[in-house]
Amino acid sequence: MPFKCGFVAIVGRPNAGKSTLVNQLVGSKVAIVSPKPQTTRNRIQGIVNRDDAQIVLVDTPGIHNPRNVLSRQMMDELQHAIEGIDILCLIVDATSDFGTGDRFSIEWVQRFHGPVYLLLNKVDRISKNLLLPLIERYQKLHDFTEVFPIAAINGEGCGKLVESWIARLPEGPPHFPPDQFTDQPERFLAAELIREKAILATREEVPHAIAVLVDSFEEKTTLTKIRATVYVEREGQKGILIGKGGETMKKIGTQARKDIEAFLGAHVFLELSVKVQPNWRQNSVLVRQLDWHRQLEQLAEAETLDE
Repeated sequence: MPFKCGFVAIVGRPNAGKSTLVNQLVGSKVAIVSPKPQTTRNRIQGIVNRDDAQIVLVDTPGIHNPRNVLSRQMMDELQHAIEGIDILCLIVDATSDFGTGDRFSIEWVQRFHGPVYLLLNKVDRISKNLLLPLIERYQKLHDFTEVFPIAAINGEGCGKLVESWIARLPEGPPHFPPDQFTDQPERFLAAELIREKAILATREEVPHAIAVLVDSFEEKTTLTKIRATVYVEREGQKGILIGKGGETMKKIGTQARKDIEAFLGAHVFLELSVKVQPNWRQNSVLVRQLDWHRQLEQLAEAETLDE
């Protein structure tokens, strides 16, 4: 049997379940998840390894109208995500009412010249008799190659979806070693796990104002030392994040450390600090620092200059 290998991009509105699906199929947490919209800010690759195939899943920021430097970068990430892929999947929340955002998402995927799948997510939470009318509504707006009702949270329908992808992927050798399940640098994923816990611990406008940068990542034989800064935009947000007597930040650090240890398979010493950076989402320098693809490019350029 020929080996299949290719790239599948998952796109959709914020909170449609893109990251949940990627984590479910990879079998490991490679993308942070929260109920807050626009949690994913960078394109992330999760790798599904099988005896007969390797599927490189590209998780993406939610499709939205950009309003600041950060959101414009997120939409740029989305555009880069569909370059050179084999299959594009639009995932939608089957429990939400169809709106202008869904129409905008369909218009966005129409730019892709290749197979486009429609994934109706969260079907475990709706009546089955609502599925056919929903499918018909979407099919009138775009001629989707395949339509799959799924529940990303528990894997319902995902097995058939993966088999369909493999049938359409090109023959070829794997792009990554069989034991690799993401392309993210460890320090970036550590920053993302910290941000996830901070998002989950706060409310209202605070989650959107949070950014995390790892200042140092020192790996030793028995311990990995990580120092990171959590940025917010206002003093009031800093106070909420720290909490009374530092309790909120302590909780964030403990939960993040446990997840980072599970990912690294090593003991972790995690030190967090909080800083106010007014309007950082409009600060192009800081926003660029949050993109690990650009960080790696800058590192490669610096190494070239040193040679």
